Amino acid sequence: MKSIAQELSQHPFFDGLCDDYLQCMLSCSKNTRFPSGRVIATEGSAANEFFVITKGRVALQLHSSPAATLLIQTLDAGDILGWSWLFPPYRWSVEAMAVQDVQVIAVDGSCLRDKCDADPVMGYQLMQRFSRLMSQRIEATRLQLLDLYGQGRNP
Repeated sequence: MKSIAQELSQHPFFDGLCDDYLQCMLSCSKNTRFPSGRVIATEGSAANEFFVITKGRVALQLHSSPAATLLIQTLDAGDILGWSWLFPPYRWSVEAMAVQDVQVIAVDGSCLRDKCDADPVMGYQLMQRFSRLMSQRIEATRLQLLDLYGQGRNP
C-alpha cells in the first residue's frame, strides 16, 4: 500500500505541484475508509474536507424530492471528491455515497485554506486545479441531464 505522500505526489491532479506545497497538503491529510452504502457527504452539510479516492466507487446524487434521487456522476479510484471546502458558506452541494467500500485520502479543508491564505501562490495553484475539476463536473452534469431529459435544445 502506498503512503499518503506517494499517492499525492503521483496523482495527476497534483502533477507539477512543488514539494513544499505537497508537504503542506500532507500535514492536512489522513487515510479514511467508508463502507459500501455509507453517506460520505450530505447536501447542505458542512464541507470541511475533500477526498482523493484511492479505492472504490462514490455516487454523486441530488435529491429532487423526498422520494426521488438523481444520480449525477460516479467517481472511481483516482478521482477527487469535493470542492465546496473552498467557497463560503462551505456546504456540500450534492450527496456523496459509497457505492463500494471506499478508501480515500481526506484533506482537511480548513487546514488547507489557512495554508493557502498564508501562501497565495499555493492557493492560486490549487484554485486552478479545482477550477478545472469544477468545469469537468459541470460538463458531465450537463451531459447527464441532456441524456436524461432529451437530446438537447430544440430551435
